Amino acid sequence: MEQQISVVINTYNAERHLKTCLEAVKDFDEIVVCDMESTDHTVEIANSYGCKVVTFPKANHKSAEPARTFAIQSATSKWVLVVDADEIVTPELKQYLYRRILETDCPEGLYIPRRNKFFGDWVHSRSIDYQLRFFIREGTVWPPYVHTFPTVNGRVEKIPTSNTNVLMEHLEDETVSQWVVKVNQYTDNEVEKRMSKNYGVGALLWRPLWRFFKKYVMDGAYRDGRRGLIRAQMAAVYQFMIVAKVIERKIRAAK
Repeated sequence: MEQQISVVINTYNAERHLKTCLEAVKDFDEIVVCDMESTDHTVEIANSYGCKVVTFPKANHKSAEPARTFAIQSATSKWVLVVDADEIVTPELKQYLYRRILETDCPEGLYIPRRNKFFGDWVHSRSIDYQLRFFIREGTVWPPYVHTFPTVNGRVEKIPTSNTNVLMEHLEDETVSQWVVKVNQYTDNEVEKRMSKNYGVGALLWRPLWRFFKKYVMDGAYRDGRRGLIRAQMAAVYQFMIVAKVIERKIRAAK
């Protein structure tokens, strides 16, 4: 029996890269666009590609995560590939997924490598990050918090980076100013899932330092020169803001 794959894309005012994204996935069995009440041409573009468009209320949500589970369950195929509206699925990744689901040892979920841009160019290959974006639809639930992975009903594996071009490409290339705005929103959301943490002075120091070391040394950002140093510093700042905001929330709540 032929196995089918649905592509699921969460959107909000995503017209900038959406056509490029849809061109890369147009030959999958189904494309579901879950739109959070966009005010630009996002829905119009999705309809022009014959996508199945469903709506999730924007409300006060700052990220797509609260709509992820709804979007996934709006698909009809057994297998789901979640793609952001600023990402490209390479032909090699498409071929790999269709081949993999026919194999008897195929896991229920796959972490997909993703290549990112920064300051107008791709980051070094060791800075590729993994995203759990391919899985069986049945039983998969995505926590409604930013920067979380779904809970998959079964075994998950990573696609080896040795498979050339079997990856997603992240087109978004934020300026520092854009990053500052977004990181403030994202860290607000991170606080909600970390309120059980008992962060102290140590966490204010070691969490940013560890994240800088991991990004700059272990992930090889140093190979990108000044760009890599800036990326590592930004990763450290992100961690510092999370810890500081959790501590702030608890101090204010105690008064």
